[in-house]
Amino acid sequence: MATLTPRQQQIFDLIRNTIRQSGIPPTRAEIAAQFGFSSPNAAEEHLRALARKGVIEITPGASRGIRLKVNRSDSELSDQFSLPLAGVLQLSLPLVGRVAAGSPILAAEHIDRQYQVDASVFDERPDYLLRVRGMSMRDAGILDGDLLAVRRAQEAANGKIVVARIGEDVTVKRLNRKGDSIELIAENPDFSNIVVRPGRDEFSLEGIAVGLIRPSAF
Repeated sequence: MATLTPRQQQIFDLIRNTIRQSGIPPTRAEIAAQFGFSSPNAAEEHLRALARKGVIEITPGASRGIRLKVNRSDSELSDQFSLPLAGVLQLSLPLVGRVAAGSPILAAEHIDRQYQVDASVFDERPDYLLRVRGMSMRDAGILDGDLLAVRRAQEAANGKIVVARIGEDVTVKRLNRKGDSIELIAENPDFSNIVVRPGRDEFSLEGIAVGLIRPSAF
C-alpha cells in the first residue's frame, strides 16, 4: 500500500468504515463535515491524492463514486472484498442473477453460483448477493454489475437501500415512506423515482442492503 499522510489515512479509514457499516461510500460533503473542511472541494482534493496513490478509484459525476482498490498482497486491505484466508469465518452466499417475474428471489433457477466470503466484511450478516443491473443507484456508489449483499427483511427504516418487489419486478432503490405513501428513490437523476400506489400496486420488501462487493475482488 502506498504511504499515506496522517490526514489521508484518516479519510481512507472513514471511507472504508462507512462502506463496511452502510454498504456505500461517503459523499464529499460528508467527508468535509467529518473533518471540518470549509467545502466539499477540499475533500475532493484529498480524494484525488488517494486516487493518485492507487488506494481508491473515483467515478466521475457520482457523489458517492468512490471505490476501494484491493491489493491482495496488502494485509491491511485484504479483508475488504477478497476471498477469505483459511481458518477465517466464512459465509457461503448464493449469487442471484436475473429474477423471473413473480417467483421467489432465492428460487434455485435464479442462483448463478455460491461465493465464499469473509464474514468480517459485513457488520450485519447477509443472506445472499444480488447482481445489480443498471445505473439507477450510481450516485450511491452502486454500479451495474456490482454484487449487493442483502439481508432478508420485510420491513426497513426510511433511507435504507432496499431490494423491493413491485408487481412482477424486483428493484434496488432507497426507501422513503410518508404515512401510507411509499416512494422508491433512484440515486441517479437520469432515472425516475417509483411511487407505489397503496391498494393498487403489489409491493413487498425482499431485503436490506448491508454491503457491496466489487466483482474484480474475485
